[in-house]
Amino acid sequence: MANAQLTVVGLGSGDPDQLTLGVWRRLLAAERVFVRTEQHPAMSLLQENDIAYTSFDSLYEQHDSFPDVYKAIAETLITEAKRSAEGIIYGVPGHPMVAERTVQLLREQCPAAGIELRIIGGESFLDQAFVSLGMDPIEGFALLDAAELQPSLLQPQLHTLIGQVYDTYTASDVKLALMERYPDDYEVVVGHALGVPAEQRILRVPLYELDRTPGYGNLSLIWVPRSEDASLRNRSFDRLHEIVSILRSPEGCPWDMEQTHQSIRKNFIEELYEALEAIDNDDPDGMQEEFGDVILQVMLHSQMEEETGAFSVYDVIQSLNEKLIFRHPHVFGEQGASNAQEALANWEQMKAEEKRLKGTDAGRKSVLDGIPPDLPSLMKAYKLQKKAAKVGFDWDEIGPVLAKIEEELAELREAITSQTEEEQASELGDLLFAVVNASRFIHADPEEALARTNKKFRSRFAYIEEQLRISGKQFDQTDLTEMDRLWEEAKRQSSF
Repeated sequence: MANAQLTVVGLGSGDPDQLTLGVWRRLLAAERVFVRTEQHPAMSLLQENDIAYTSFDSLYEQHDSFPDVYKAIAETLITEAKRSAEGIIYGVPGHPMVAERTVQLLREQCPAAGIELRIIGGESFLDQAFVSLGMDPIEGFALLDAAELQPSLLQPQLHTLIGQVYDTYTASDVKLALMERYPDDYEVVVGHALGVPAEQRILRVPLYELDRTPGYGNLSLIWVPRSEDASLRNRSFDRLHEIVSILRSPEGCPWDMEQTHQSIRKNFIEELYEALEAIDNDDPDGMQEEFGDVILQVMLHSQMEEETGAFSVYDVIQSLNEKLIFRHPHVFGEQGASNAQEALANWEQMKAEEKRLKGTDAGRKSVLDGIPPDLPSLMKAYKLQKKAAKVGFDWDEIGPVLAKIEEELAELREAITSQTEEEQASELGDLLFAVVNASRFIHADPEEALARTNKKFRSRFAYIEEQLRISGKQFDQTDLTEMDRLWEEAKRQSSF
């Protein structure tokens, strides 16, 4: 028994004159014709020549989403093709292989169903876009689906055609995605029914008006012309990678070329602290600049390794993405997490599993291993205690912790009166370590707590300086009693 046959034909992008002779002959000879939608200018030619057809327009009303509609169309066509001895014709707007999900489903499912699938092309909306918009695709272009448009897909150096802009709501989504990469007033082009003489409209509008333009429908698209504007290119990660590689190249900056991991190691630390300062000051402009400086350090160190062939910054990004996905099974997997504590437990569990798979725990002899040696001492003490607590080396409640602080304070008092400076420093370290222990029990990061106190001290001391200035005094013209009085004033006036 011969295989069932299903022939998909393209009905062109709009004007009936665009229908190819080969497609027209098959439509005339077909026993049964199906079309995805009747809402297409070429359908007038079938109607005028009494070619009977069945459209799937009713399915758009029966289902809640386009994927469900396309699935139902494919299932119906496969069923009908199996029933037909002569085979069936399925007509789609434009070219069957351009922005036609039902055809992709048929390509996937027909072989398993024992159906011979034939595809006969037609003029797509791309052909008319090239002609009507005057766009040469050899300059580079991207064809994107409005329903799945993401800012990460946009490349300003390419012409961008966005199809299937069915309505104003879709145009609004497109506008929001484009605004991530383009200025609000960037000129874009809206094309309606390109190639249909009586219906074609081409409008040039600023991006912010994209969803305020009427007329969107089945034959609408948006064109974003290519641009060599440096400000657009500079919004891309690839451009940053290019710039850093140029700086390190023989034609680049002599200073950048000479740097090594060790020579700019301190810069990394400085930039991190400057970024933290911007965060603490709640300074968005400062954060924007300082975060960039931190990223630059990552880029420079990665570029050095790329030059040796070890890895590139894209390898860094890949490993980070994979780590984030692996450690969030409650987001990207099957596990659940109803609160932050459960999410953190999942993270720690997957982190341990990750280390087991990589064998990174094998060389560690102590549960305290794995803490960077250059961490600030408060942070290091906090991490050491957390690691020890995980294996049970910890008090059950804060009472004994506070008692330990009192004990260490008493030992410091004694050392100050009778011991050497080195012994006094040792006792001070014990006291600080005990205080860090208390911070864990009240869920306060000691580094952050001390940073807040430092900020508070600066603010109150600045008040003293200002009041002395108003009084026309210098520090050598005051005493501790007056400064203490001003300090108390500052405390009463401050919000912390």
